[in-house]
Amino acid sequence: MPLVDTDLDDAHTDYTHPRIRPVPAGCAESEDDWRRRLQHDTPGGHLLAHNAMIQALTSGRPIHLMHTTTALDAIRASGQLYSSSGCLLAALYCAPLTETPAGLRPHNLGAYLLQTKSHTQTLMIEIKPTAPAPARGIDYLRLGRVHLGTYLDHRSFLTKAEDLRLRRRALHQIRTAAPFLDVALAGAAGRRTAPGTFVDQLAAAVQNLPFLGYVYFEVLSEYLMLHSTSTETKALAEVGEMNNRLYKRLAFSAVSGMDKLFDLSRFHPDHQRLHDLIADIEPPLAPGAAEYTRDRLSHLLTALAVDPGQDATIFTFRDQDFDSLAKAAPSLLGQTLFREMRILQRYPQLYLAFEQAKALRAWNYWNHHQIRAPFNGFLPKGEIGVNPAYPADCTVWLGETCERGLIHPVDELDVAFVPRMADLGMTAMRRDATGKAAGHPAAA
Repeated sequence: MPLVDTDLDDAHTDYTHPRIRPVPAGCAESEDDWRRRLQHDTPGGHLLAHNAMIQALTSGRPIHLMHTTTALDAIRASGQLYSSSGCLLAALYCAPLTETPAGLRPHNLGAYLLQTKSHTQTLMIEIKPTAPAPARGIDYLRLGRVHLGTYLDHRSFLTKAEDLRLRRRALHQIRTAAPFLDVALAGAAGRRTAPGTFVDQLAAAVQNLPFLGYVYFEVLSEYLMLHSTSTETKALAEVGEMNNRLYKRLAFSAVSGMDKLFDLSRFHPDHQRLHDLIADIEPPLAPGAAEYTRDRLSHLLTALAVDPGQDATIFTFRDQDFDSLAKAAPSLLGQTLFREMRILQRYPQLYLAFEQAKALRAWNYWNHHQIRAPFNGFLPKGEIGVNPAYPADCTVWLGETCERGLIHPVDELDVAFVPRMADLGMTAMRRDATGKAAGHPAAA
């Protein structure tokens, strides 16, 4: 019998069998309204449910993935592969590979990784399922309740001073951003601010509430990938792939040093900057970017942040205390606590205590639901992982890229997936030169 975990159910998405989540009362549009708009009213909307990655996952045939690493010697020596936290929660981050007569062709995300991470080595992974399984993705923007629950269950790992600081900082961030959060609620209820004004307010609010930078970026990624009609995007759509280079260009143009530490808390272009960034990527999309951001982010943030039992027309974030937010806006509070915890001085020591707890919960859920390879479920853009706890038949090779860009197995590795999180220093959440982890305000 499938495991019942309502928080993780809410955080998972299946585009082939969409589940309509409730939204707060007073919202002008439902989740179903937005799903139809995205899927049927955009040039790339058909790729949400019908793409090469989802077809591979649901086919019942062997699944081929690629993973880039700088730790091949350590992997060989230990004989083990660990997962890490991030957008895939507790999976080994990979990109899809497609079988061709001449070799395995990387998804355009994988091709990008091969091009930009020349210092890494490539692992080729084959998962042999015993039967077709549903293609379910983990939407990391919806993990706030999981973050909050983990914090509440494991507060004993914190000193009283750490716990007090964490709660005060999270509450301060939400209270400081409350004027913008209320603007977003009003927008979701149909009382919209001018697009340029909204984006300027959003850009300012990100610097007080880092989670907003993640939502802002994902909304723009969605806008670009679903609305692009460039020759490059059309060619990728023909092979069932979304164009990942669009949001990569956006991130690296918007934030200096993003290629070294991908930290979306630093993503906060104002209205004019946003127009210029989109114009440099695909000029016809620039005029509509601010309006789309206003409409989509208002609805999405309200659906993410506020408990469905609330009313968007009367709820306010002003003057809320910690306990009231835990009831009325648990997801936003959890996302805020999660990012604030990552800048605690003892985070390297606390990392496994909190992240391994979430991982165990996720692996248990994935195993019950036969999720071997969870993908980034906000959009099925090719970010996919290996569930290290699933008792599946997996083979790992060292891969080599030929002159045609295809990957070929050259050496089978004697390694096994282990249900354990990698140490913080080995992950994308590693600390930067100032000692802070990704996901913090620039001047925290």
